[in-house]
Formats: sequence, structure tokens, C-alpha cells
Amino acid sequence: MAPLPAPEPARHLETTASLDARKLRFEINRVQLPMGVEGSFGVIKHPGASLAVPVLADGRVVVLRQYRFAVATRLLEFPAGTLDPGETPLSTMQRELQEEAGYSAARWDALGAMLPCPGYSDEVIHLFLARDLTELSERPAGDDDEDLEVVLMTPAELDAAIASGDEYLDGKSITAWFRAKQLLGLV
Repeated sequence: MAPLPAPEPARHLETTASLDARKLRFEINRVQLPMGVEGSFGVIKHPGASLAVPVLADGRVVVLRQYRFAVATRLLEFPAGTLDPGETPLSTMQRELQEEAGYSAARWDALGAMLPCPGYSDEVIHLFLARDLTELSERPAGDDDEDLEVVLMTPAELDAAIASGDEYLDGKSITAWFRAKQLLGLV
């Protein structure tokens, strides 16, 4: 992948309000944009996250059907998680793959990063392709609030789910699947 363009940071003038929530911080900042305009902007400060597209030896993809309270529904998505302090994106993903899907992977390929909501969040999600999977005999304990089901799908079934609109999927999973398909030669 080609290097990404260099950041053009705004000049931070002041933080006028903030609210800390679980793993997140919401701030209202007064800034001067690179073009010179000053204004107040709300931003969700996020520690970053990782996501993996896990692919079994037979080509099936490990997907989760997970309940998400913010949209009050279950959606299809790949295993993912927030970076904990001191974790690298890869170590976060290795932990999350075990906790959420019950697999470990021997082969990891970076698929780059994505910005899921750059209009109001600084979150960066690091994407990986996980292969040479081994199913764990016992899944490690994950987060208490995770309500999820592991679903195995062929690439054609996943493509059909994305194309049909019959199930909710999130943008990070669709982006990661698009990039993984290129590396896997499925496009």
C-alpha cells in the first residue's frame, strides 16, 4: 500500500467542554483549521481499534452477528476491538479474535487502516487478514456486554448479504472485506 498523505492538524485554541465515557472522550474544541477558519467542533476521542477478516482453510469466513445497543439491532461484522493501553493493533486483534470468535491465527496480513467516522471522531481502525486459523477448545472470557453469535459464511454468501441489504453490516467490515478479497484474489 502507498503511504497515506501527511496530516494537516488544526491549531487547537481551547477545549470548552468534555465528557468521559467508557473508552471514549467527547470534547468540544475551539480550533483554527488549516485554511484559517476558526470554529468550535465536537470530536469523539478514541484510543483506536483493530479488526480482522478471519478466513478458514476451506475458504469460509468467520463473521459475528452482534447486538449493538446504539442502533438497537444485531448486525454482521468481523471480530474487532478497542486498543487497550500498551497494546499494539496486532496484539489487540489477536486477543479479540480469541475472545469474540474462539479462534487463533498463525498468519496475519495488514490490510491498512480506515477512518470510520472522520466527521466527528479521531478513531483509526487497523485492518488485518487472519489465516491459518485454529479453533480454540475453550473461548477466553470477553467483555460482559458482548452478545454475539459466530457465523461461518462462504465468500459468496457474505457478498450476497452485503449486496442484498437484508442484514445490517457496518462500514468497517465492508471495507475490510473489500481489501481482504483483493489480497485473496477474490475480485
